[in-house]
Amino acid sequence: MFAEERKAKILEMINSGNSVRVSELSRLFNVSEATIRRDLIELEQAGCIVRTHGGAVSKTSTNFEPSFKEKQDKFLKEKEQIAKKAASLIEDGDTVTIDSGTTTQFISKYLNAKGVTVVTNSVNLADELSDREDVEVIVTGGLLRTKTKAMVGPVAEETLKKLKVDKLFLGANGISIKSGVTTPNIVEANTKRVMIEGAKEVFLLIDSSKFDEVNFSLICPVSKIDYIVTDKLPKDYEKYEYLGIKFILT
Repeated sequence: MFAEERKAKILEMINSGNSVRVSELSRLFNVSEATIRRDLIELEQAGCIVRTHGGAVSKTSTNFEPSFKEKQDKFLKEKEQIAKKAASLIEDGDTVTIDSGTTTQFISKYLNAKGVTVVTNSVNLADELSDREDVEVIVTGGLLRTKTKAMVGPVAEETLKKLKVDKLFLGANGISIKSGVTTPNIVEANTKRVMIEGAKEVFLLIDSSKFDEVNFSLICPVSKIDYIVTDKLPKDYEKYEYLGIKFILT
């Protein structure tokens, strides 16, 4: 079988709604796992699929959720610059909630404000801030999701409901005018909604690849966001501005 024919069959399998694994494809097509990985890389570069740890899924799957590790290295430069800009928005004495995520985790690296109280559901962020004597850290507790390193669920939400903060720095997997701010997991979406309810101002931190992406679970309508901190304006940015959302570019 020629490489193009093999890739076409792999794509057909994925688009039929199945996730695939490298080891299974290797056996099915009787080629090495290295060859299958190369096929999947080429399909991803062509915009046809999304590679996962050990396999691939359809790019159009709304409930696909990459792991923290899988997301960590993507758009790394953009994420760090977005977090740096977000950290500059935190002022001395602020109370802030910082959501768990591969972008928000960098805020601790650039946080220069003094006397700040940080509420977070991120185990990574809490650990990174634990040596800062000038920052008070409140950890929400809750169910720890190994996939995203976020603490979510009723315990986290009860903590968040008791606290009112000046600013929320929120993460998400997708945003669109029509479908709102979304993420793959229902429980995590609900915890994020509680964060929004307790904040005076909501800053959504997303790199430009997240615009027009739609995931399974709605966090909130776009109108609930006050600011979007990102690396590039979306093509329909005027529609966001019409809703009163301000863009902060890195």
